[in-house]
Amino acid sequence: MAVFRSAFDAGELRTEFEKAGIKTTFIPFIWKHLLHDQNNLFNHNLASEFQWEQAVPSLPSAAYCLLRLKFKPLTSTVHSVVDSSDQVTTKLLIKLQSGAFVEAVIMRYDTRLGKYGGKPRPGGLRSTLCISSQVGCKMGCRFCATGTMGFKSNLTSGEIVEQLVHASRFSQIRNIVFMGMGEPLNNYSSLVEAVRAMMGPPFLLSPKRITISTVGIIHAINKLHSDLPGLNLAVSLHAPVQDIRCQIMPAARAFPLQKLMDALQEYQKKSQQKILIEYIMLDGVNDEEQHAHQLGKLLETFQVIVNLIPFNPIGSSSQFKTSGDEKVSVFQKILRGTYNIRTTVRKQMGQDISGACGQLVVSLPNRSSSKQSSVLPDIEDLHL
Repeated sequence: MAVFRSAFDAGELRTEFEKAGIKTTFIPFIWKHLLHDQNNLFNHNLASEFQWEQAVPSLPSAAYCLLRLKFKPLTSTVHSVVDSSDQVTTKLLIKLQSGAFVEAVIMRYDTRLGKYGGKPRPGGLRSTLCISSQVGCKMGCRFCATGTMGFKSNLTSGEIVEQLVHASRFSQIRNIVFMGMGEPLNNYSSLVEAVRAMMGPPFLLSPKRITISTVGIIHAINKLHSDLPGLNLAVSLHAPVQDIRCQIMPAARAFPLQKLMDALQEYQKKSQQKILIEYIMLDGVNDEEQHAHQLGKLLETFQVIVNLIPFNPIGSSSQFKTSGDEKVSVFQKILRGTYNIRTTVRKQMGQDISGACGQLVVSLPNRSSSKQSSVLPDIEDLHL
């Protein structure tokens, strides 16, 4: 079976068009028409030839020949859709052309609920899409289900963008978080290409609405702002000292904490943006008062938002337990009261469908999709 590239792979499409002497300005035009006729786009049988002339009018004949020969409008399909019991989280199991699977998670919010700065929040209904960047992950974090898969492969930029295309069928996506399967900065070139595509026409997502999460790949952080200015950076810190970090995140040995903090200091100096610090609460491991003080001292010179994340179980054999509510509350009060660090506690979403933070691992569900939807107060849009 011939291997085709995704029509949403901007780099490949641009290269092929340039070699053939076709204007690359046609690329967003192609995407616009593909997205406009969703019935044709999603109902097309990947095994049959796509009718490019009917789907995208007014292209040069050379473009049609090239598209038929090397590209498919979509190279992935939605294998299954599972909604959480409260209907606010939807997990998409996406089958790639290679036969591998990745997961993407839609989280729905109502930004009008709750208050921000003491005032009612503006806005309305919207959804955040959690996107995967790799099949599996090589970081091996001990509290994360994806890490148990090991690393299988990088996604192409087209396969990353196609997750947004698929999710748009189920909800209007306003925010993107690269917090799904894989370490985004270990698939750097595809990540950059995909994000640039999402910010351009016809998607036109604001960089302020895109967050890239990393365990701390220092060399990639050093060039991220130059390549993708204006995005939000989230760092999976999870421990205030190097030895604890190495215990729960083996990859931390390659990225010493002090060198990581130096890189973040330089990133913040260039970007002038707050950094989101992700901190998973593990009972008896990193959630004691002394750890809160260590974290406060580590971050007191930064402009950050600390997001405390309840540990989501990843099986009966897990060596970790979830921190109690009282411990989380005390931890938060120390960061806020003693160090004046804005600190939030992430609400658990999608836990019953293994779609919550740290639970993404490919498994074939037996639950069917539901078209109902509901809303939650906004928690992902942290106004970085």
